[in-house]
Parts: sequence; structure tokens; C-alpha cells
Amino acid sequence: MIKLANRVQTLTPSTTLAITAKANELKAQGVDIIGLGAGEPDYNTPENILQAAYKSMMEGKTKYTPAGGLPALKEAIIEKLKRDQQLTYAPAEVMVGVGAKHVLYTLFQVLLDKGDEVIIPIPYWVSYPEQVKLAEGVPVYIEATASQNYKISPQQLREAITDRTKAVMINTPSNPTGMIYSKEELQELAEVCREKDILIVSDEIYEKLIYGGSEHVSIATLSEDAKNRTIIVNGVSKSHSMTGWRIGYAAGDSKLIKAMTNLASHSTSNPTTTSQYAAIEAYNGPQGAVEEMRQAFESRLEEIFPKLEAIPGFNVIRPQGAFYLLPDVSEAAEKTGFASVDEFVEALLTEANVAVIPGSGFGAPSTIRLSYATSLEALNEAVERIGKFVTSRWQN
Repeated sequence: MIKLANRVQTLTPSTTLAITAKANELKAQGVDIIGLGAGEPDYNTPENILQAAYKSMMEGKTKYTPAGGLPALKEAIIEKLKRDQQLTYAPAEVMVGVGAKHVLYTLFQVLLDKGDEVIIPIPYWVSYPEQVKLAEGVPVYIEATASQNYKISPQQLREAITDRTKAVMINTPSNPTGMIYSKEELQELAEVCREKDILIVSDEIYEKLIYGGSEHVSIATLSEDAKNRTIIVNGVSKSHSMTGWRIGYAAGDSKLIKAMTNLASHSTSNPTTTSQYAAIEAYNGPQGAVEEMRQAFESRLEEIFPKLEAIPGFNVIRPQGAFYLLPDVSEAAEKTGFASVDEFVEALLTEANVAVIPGSGFGAPSTIRLSYATSLEALNEAVERIGKFVTSRWQN
């Protein structure tokens, strides 16, 4: 008999698995399912990046690299941080990993001892709490309500900190809410972290996807103290439509970066060589495709948001970034005869043929997450189907 390790027995299965499996099953049966669960841009990787990857392979650059990334890629990341955030880092303060998810996982492994706490705002990206638990840490949740635009307050943060608190997660722009912390809001949070002497893990993977004249501010830019206690996590997945290439990075304290690099040397050897050369071109090459995608996502948001907002029982806040909408649909679920939003989501799939992600996986069970990283035609059809489904079953 095989007994699994305790650490994996505590993991919460992804709430998206059941709905995705059911959607794929229906598609295989010929049902016209529209999926709004995508967590990646619906564009191919830009041509110049593809060519750079091909060129590297043809030149024989297919061998092992340093565990923490090619020196040339580290330099490209350093230049990107200087160009975009006016932040200065040394190569010893940058580590390249197998996607931002692997970077976060490695960070928590080297940072946390058993019982150490990491503060995680709700709604959260599904992997934050699981990665903390895998490092034998304890996720401590702060609920950021819709009335707060899904952003935690300094007072909430201060009250959540204990003598076991190691760090707080800040994700701006946010998955799943699309909300962005302003410079002033980040300054207040950074001051609490300074007072209480805790670290900041700043997930900035959606930084290039900003709408309506909003601004992305990295909390590390606010002061020398904020920079010293912040670990920036980012990558090319969302900005350059390179999700499958699996290149992310961390920038921060050299002691942490060295430990992360040492751990990665025993888990991955190195990030994929070809992908690293592609990422060098992503950061050093022309950025026109990045802006083209951003404009497309903003155009979709502008068209689809009022239609979604008009559906009875859907209460949705306009996102400022990323490519997700997170409507509270608890009223719609109740008025259409369902005991929970999860049941409502299942019925949307089987009756309206639209696949969305239940918000329970993000710590927000009254919501659903819809991605607009798909064609405008599909988005319009999906929202029309949802609207008809809700109005046809509405019970006064």
C-alpha cells in the first residue's frame, strides 16, 4: 500500500478541474461550448520572439544553462526593471525560473518554516495558499470586499499580522479581480510592512495589461525600505503571450535569490534554454505586439462590460487590468433556483453551454470568473447565452 506524504494530502483540488473536464466531455460529444476560463492571451507569441528561439536552436544553444538563468537574460530583466520601474538590481538579485508559478513555489520553499504565516488577500489566485501550505506555512486570509474594490486596507493588514507573519502577498493588477492598487494605497501598505517588519511578495505578472488610463506601480519603487523588503515576481507569460514557454523571474534580496537558485538547481537544473533565448528577445526586442494585445483586451472589455452588467442579478466592478471579470452572481443564482453559485455554474455549462470558473476557487464563492482573452464574437455570444439563461429562469 502506498501512503502519500502529508504535505500533498492537505492540497485543495483545483475547482476548475471538474468544470473543465465536463466542458471537454461535452465538446467531444459535439456540443457548442464557449469557454471563458482561459488564463492566457489568445494570441500567438510574437514573430520576432519565435525567430529568436529558432535561431538559438539552429546555433546549437540547446545545452544546460546556469540554474538561475542565462546571464544575458538576467541583464535583459535588469534593463526591463530599470526601463519600466526605474529600479536597479544586480545579477545576484535576479533569478529566472520555470514560469512565475515555479518562482513563487521556490520562494515559499526557501522562505517559510513550519507554522510561518503568509497574509493572502481574498479574492486570490488559486495557487497562493496551496504553495504556502506545501512549504508548511499557514495562509492567513484578509477579505477584500466588493465595496473596497477588492483591495485590502492598511488597517486590515495591520490587524492580521502576528509574530509568525513572514510576508504579505500583493497581486496588482489582480487575478481574478483585475483591480489595481494606486500609488497611495501601496504607500500605506508598505508603511505597515515597515512598521511590522514583514516581507512583501509582489506578483506583477499582469503589469502590461492596464486599461482606462490606470497606472501600474510596483510597491518596490516607493522607498528604499520597500525595495529591500519586496520580492518582485514577474515573467513573459501574459505580457508577451508566452504562457507555454515557462519563463518567470524574481528580483529581490540576494540572500533569498541565492537560496532560490540553489533549490532550483536540484529541482529543474535550469529553465528551458530555448525559452530563455526567446525571453531575451521578448524584453530586448520591439514591444509593439505587447501594446497591440493590450489595446485588443481593452476594446473587448469596453464592449462586453455593459452587456454583462445588464444581466439581472450580476453585480460587477469594472476591472482596471488583467483580462478577467469577477461578477458577484449570488442574486442571479438564488433567483434562478440554485442553492449555490457552483450549481449555477454547472447549469450554465449544461444548459447555456458556457463554461466559466466558479469563484469558490479564488476564495470568493459568490462570484464567477470570466476571461475576455478570447474573440469578441465568442464573448458576445457567451454573454447573450448567459443573459437568456438567467432571464428565462428568473423567479420573482
